[in-house]
Amino acid sequence: MQTTKLTSSLLGRRRLAHLIDLYERNYLLLERLLPELELPFEHAVSHSASDLPLHLITVERSPYTVELRLTYEFRNAEGLRLAPDFWIKVYRDARVAEALHCAQRPPWLAQEGGAPEAELYLNDQWSRNLMLARWLEYLLHHGHGFAHVERPRRSAVPSLA
Repeated sequence: MQTTKLTSSLLGRRRLAHLIDLYERNYLLLERLLPELELPFEHAVSHSASDLPLHLITVERSPYTVELRLTYEFRNAEGLRLAPDFWIKVYRDARVAEALHCAQRPPWLAQEGGAPEAELYLNDQWSRNLMLARWLEYLLHHGHGFAHVERPRRSAVPSLA
């Protein structure tokens, strides 16, 4: 199984190359969950017989990337809670997907000899992206997908003529 091979090969020291492998895995899983990576909608909900409704929100689009959120919505007397609330940046040209902690990735510079900040960043990214990969596998196992969901399309840009 791909997951077992990926996980077992990465149990040792975490390296940037392994993180890139995980980004590629996340992209492939997202591609199965969301075949239309051009995201022609702002918000969509996937329903599954064995899981909660899954919300996808398009945050930002650019020619080569798209930033999106995947989450469950929980409502109670205290209001709305989103969990897990993944912010994901998809690099369509590079075919990788990165789970972001927030909209802006913290800048860091790896110094010769291995800066502690770089190691901390790598560990944070590793944990977040491994959790994303596992959750995407879970969602696919439970039949989630956005290929055929009802969703509002982006409005066409009006002609200036």
